[in-house]
Amino acid sequence: MIKGIGVDIIEVQRIKEALAKREKRFQRRIFTAQEIDYCLTQGQPELSFAARFAAKEAVLKALGTGLRDLAWTDIEVVKDSLGKPEIKFSEQGLVKVDSLQIKEVLISLSHTKEYAVAQAVALAGEED
Repeated sequence: MIKGIGVDIIEVQRIKEALAKREKRFQRRIFTAQEIDYCLTQGQPELSFAARFAAKEAVLKALGTGLRDLAWTDIEVVKDSLGKPEIKFSEQGLVKVDSLQIKEVLISLSHTKEYAVAQAVALAGEED
């Protein structure tokens, strides 16, 4: 059962500027170490950072919580063995998601040179 949906779009230039002004501080506040490592291996890191930022915003919207009881780094975008993006929650994030009776969050990402967009769908378990 769908508990919530979220979508976010961001201008890549905004992320590029944030990275230029306060690179390490911005990265550590928003992204996990694994996300930072991945993004920095890409030809245009700002595209990957922007897509992940949009994903985190979309997840927060799907959960309906905003950043209440969560930090940006409680939400991590990872890839499965085929490259499909997935959401991984920190231990604190899992506590919050469990309290909302969310069993899974599906995510889709896309970007162009100018924009990054993400959509998230929060799924509940089967009702008894």
